[in-house]
Amino acid sequence: MLSVSRAASRLSGVVARFSTGGHGDGAGRGGGSGGSIRDAGGAFGKMEAAREDEYFYKKQKAQLQELREHIQQEVDHHKNQLENHQKVLERHQKRISEIEAEERALGKE
Repeated sequence: MLSVSRAASRLSGVVARFSTGGHGDGAGRGGGSGGSIRDAGGAFGKMEAAREDEYFYKKQKAQLQELREHIQQEVDHHKNQLENHQKVLERHQKRISEIEAEERALGKE
């Protein structure tokens, strides 16, 4: 058997859920109207809330995919820049070595 305190704790959770309302049960807690279908509540309101949740889930998923692709493009761009800068750095270092060799050759004369 359940003790009184355990039963009360279970009921308090149920009461809290029913008192706040669920998706599609009418106007939201924000004070604004959820629209005529959502205000009516019932199955249509819940179905509309489910569609809304699905829409925003898909929208967020698409935005995250776009963000991932954009960041990958930036990574690829910076890798290419790094390779180009390394080539330029090597070319400059080679040119410095050539100039130092020319200076040494001039110093021997």
